[in-house]
Amino acid sequence: MFAKAAPRRHSLTRLSALLLGCGALLAAVGAHAATPTAAQRAAFKQAWAAAQQGGDGWRAYAAKLRDYPLYPYLPAAALEHDLRQTDLVTVQAYLAKYPDLIPAQDLRRDFLLELARRQDWNGFLALYQPGMGDALTCDALQARMAGGAMLDFDRDLADLWTRPELPGACDPVLQAAHDQGLLTTPRLWARIDRAADAGKGGTIATLANWLPPPQNQEAQWLAQALRDPASAVAAAAGWPDTARARQAATLALERQARRDTPAADTAWQQLQTRFQFSTTQRNAVLRALALFHATDFDTNALQRLIALPAAAQTDATREWRVRVALATQDWPAVLAAIAAMPAAQQQDAEWRWFRARALAATGQAEQAQAIYADLAGATTFFGFLAADQLKQPYAICPRTHVDDPQQEQALLAQPGLLRAFELFAVDLPKLARREWSRALDGADERTQVLAVELADARGWYDRAAFTLNRGEAMRYYTLRFPLASQDGLVPQAEQAGIDPAWAYGILRAESAWMSDARSGADARGLMQLVPATAALVAKRNSLPWAGGDSLYDPATNIALGTRYLAQVAARFNGAPWLASAAYNAGPNRVDQWLAARSTLPPDLFIATIPYKETREYVARVMDYSVMYGWRLHGKVLPMSDRLTPIGQSYALPNSTTPRKTVDCPTPSPAPAGSVQVPAAATTAASRANQ
Repeated sequence: MFAKAAPRRHSLTRLSALLLGCGALLAAVGAHAATPTAAQRAAFKQAWAAAQQGGDGWRAYAAKLRDYPLYPYLPAAALEHDLRQTDLVTVQAYLAKYPDLIPAQDLRRDFLLELARRQDWNGFLALYQPGMGDALTCDALQARMAGGAMLDFDRDLADLWTRPELPGACDPVLQAAHDQGLLTTPRLWARIDRAADAGKGGTIATLANWLPPPQNQEAQWLAQALRDPASAVAAAAGWPDTARARQAATLALERQARRDTPAADTAWQQLQTRFQFSTTQRNAVLRALALFHATDFDTNALQRLIALPAAAQTDATREWRVRVALATQDWPAVLAAIAAMPAAQQQDAEWRWFRARALAATGQAEQAQAIYADLAGATTFFGFLAADQLKQPYAICPRTHVDDPQQEQALLAQPGLLRAFELFAVDLPKLARREWSRALDGADERTQVLAVELADARGWYDRAAFTLNRGEAMRYYTLRFPLASQDGLVPQAEQAGIDPAWAYGILRAESAWMSDARSGADARGLMQLVPATAALVAKRNSLPWAGGDSLYDPATNIALGTRYLAQVAARFNGAPWLASAAYNAGPNRVDQWLAARSTLPPDLFIATIPYKETREYVARVMDYSVMYGWRLHGKVLPMSDRLTPIGQSYALPNSTTPRKTVDCPTPSPAPAGSVQVPAAATTAASRANQ
């Protein structure tokens, strides 16, 4: 997580470039560097709500907003609402007035889609610009064809043809290409193979219709292998032994191994004698079977992995060889599995940690200590574990940027950042993030840090996590791990009976402080609660509940999220690391893993969690919990105290709980414009801007 990189020299070149054109652009968009007023923001919110209803009603609220930085968003919103009634001249007038703004970019794209729907191809070509995505590229080709142009494969289709999947707008273009004879059999198979590699069965099924028999049937077998591997494996017994049938059977067996490993094993025993699989295909099937027997920790899983041919080995099979050995605490097998890894893979912190554990368990204490000492200098999950093993302070070496009010004011005058901050201030965070990304595209680290400090001062905490996420910038810990005391996390966690540092760690891992975050599973807000779960938690704890959208309110989300965390933790003797796993993968899954491997120490149990996402999530949350413990107290609860043995009750830390000191034993040279500070100087529980 906190990988160290060599310090970079800072340059003001990018900042200067960002500011050179400010005057002209400010004039163009009617913006100025003066701080917008609360009255302007209130008027904008009213005008924005009206603009989203279409028409000109928004203008009544916008009389005094002509010089407000977000004014261009208002007419664009009204035009977007009325897109089906809008004409080309009106859109072109807006684009001419605000050519470089994000709402103009969106309006151009959306009106082009509307013109394509109308099949107004002359208007479309008048407005179209290349590079706006595959759908509009295909619409542009339709527009040209409507004017009588013929397609040329190399000019018009070669780039699109590399995509494993295309939008529906491309269907008429592909049909026209087929009718012109451009989709030759070799070209069709080339794209089918790309789609097969990407797992796009739908693309293959469509393309199969343009192949001559019996090749069309063979392509359909590939589609079936991807869409329904169980039925494909069963049907393969009746397929002829052709190259394409072997390809489809291989795909089906690999897919089935993931879904039902024993069934795939049985099918492989039958099919390997029917088909003359190539060495590469046999290795692919053997690899999939070995890997998914391993993730199920089946009998002989370790032997299967060891027996894999060298050409069938991958980083995944090699790491699972270690995990299976860890599950049985077979320390010589752990050492052998790590030794079988390439040198680069062995250098991963996880495998260095377990190599040290294995060396210590096999009587090679001196070598183990050397590895622990090397790991203990890292501000990571395994670094903290190693420091505990050596009974050393944690290595936390923060950077704090020197205040530079003049440069901050220069950044505030940059139109894109000004719009970003204003969009955040009027509760339009998605638009704010887009302006932010565009404004800081290509900016150097110094500029980014200054911008993040400005965002942090305004309560826009997620910018640090998404901006300062590489190299030495990751050591701006006070920015990357904000406390945000106004949202009430500490008192809510204490009332719920959980460690605030852990609750902060969950929040940081779940949303990175994006209060409007929403997952594909409809988990919402800072702590990513599903509305149905939140409603039950509210009822159980007699807390107010105002529906799913209330989860975007930080205070509401935290109040319910901390109670749910407490509920999950209670199921696992209060252990935050097990509760973290359950928060990510579900309590029932964790119960299954405990039933199989409850005798393992916590670090081994985490390493044997079958889901990569959950393994990394638990380590990340525990890592973040240490960082937040440091932010709150200046000292830290040891990682080993957080990883209570399975079945043992977790002792909730309090004001009398012993905590470890932190240290910066080998500080790296400070880059220009930065200073190294002692950890204690950066751990106040409240900040000036909160």
